[in-house]
Amino acid sequence: MDDKTRTELEAAAFRALMHHLLVKRPDVQNIDLMNLGGFCRNCLSRWYQEAAAERGIAMTKDEAREVVYGMPYADWVASHQTEADAAKKAAFDTAFAENVGPKQA
Repeated sequence: MDDKTRTELEAAAFRALMHHLLVKRPDVQNIDLMNLGGFCRNCLSRWYQEAAAERGIAMTKDEAREVVYGMPYADWVASHQTEADAAKKAAFDTAFAENVGPKQA
């Protein structure tokens, strides 16, 4: 497979993932994604921002999050995020440390 085709397939898979998270399953909580998969929508937005930076494209954290969430982050939180219980929060701290790194103060 040539690089152009591979890139096109990867982009199509990313768009399908985004559609799934935005349209089909906006109810899936970030904390559950992180606890089970080791990544969440915020990770996707950070990876998107990092990819832009690698190509010399300036993008803020908020701009990247709006791409991934399909709306301003605060609006998504207000519309879709629910409170997590203590067990999920503890699991998140572990998953975050293992997959992202130490939390910044």
